[in-house]
Amino acid sequence: MEKALVIGASGGIGRAVVSELEARGVAVTQLSRSADGLDVTDAESVDRHMDAVDGPFDLVFSAVGVLGTPEKALSALTAEEMSYLFKVNTIGPALLLRHASRLLPKDGRGVFGVLSARVGSIGDNRIGGWYSYRASKAAVNQIVHGAAIELKRTHRQSIVVALHPGTVETPFTAAFQGRHKTVTAEEAATNLVNVMTSLTPDQTGGFYAYDGSEIPW
Repeated sequence: MEKALVIGASGGIGRAVVSELEARGVAVTQLSRSADGLDVTDAESVDRHMDAVDGPFDLVFSAVGVLGTPEKALSALTAEEMSYLFKVNTIGPALLLRHASRLLPKDGRGVFGVLSARVGSIGDNRIGGWYSYRASKAAVNQIVHGAAIELKRTHRQSIVVALHPGTVETPFTAAFQGRHKTVTAEEAATNLVNVMTSLTPDQTGGFYAYDGSEIPW
């Protein structure tokens, strides 16, 4: 792997993935809202920033996402909160994926990894709740799966996947760390890069955990 693009590079996981890739000798292009003004909920902003990067890349990794305030009951749902989470967690990655065909090599192996979450799995949902976050991640998984099918027609060695990093010790998850086993952002980055490095083109369109295991839809 020689070149990578990390989107959301200023966040806990994104920043750690940049460091992990650079430690492996990869030249990394970084994009983020805080450093570059990239707003993934704004199609014009996405197009402007993505058109400006010089691909193709062996790896494109989208680390954008928000947790919001997880609802414990249906009565806690609000249209505003759900709309916001869908804008960032679903529409944002979808707008980024519109550029996948140009960003990935047409004749060689290329990976587009999108940060998702195990709670977006419908089959693995045992406790309910977290309606907006779960739904936004389930929706982005569908976007990823469809994009993988389409891109495979023109980029036969492409790998487009949704990825679960585990519960990572970042400000994003600080309020929930006591309930789940956590890993540092650096550990998560190593795991995620290992998974993206090891995947094969016949695994495109899948949903994978930090240990490489497949997660049910």
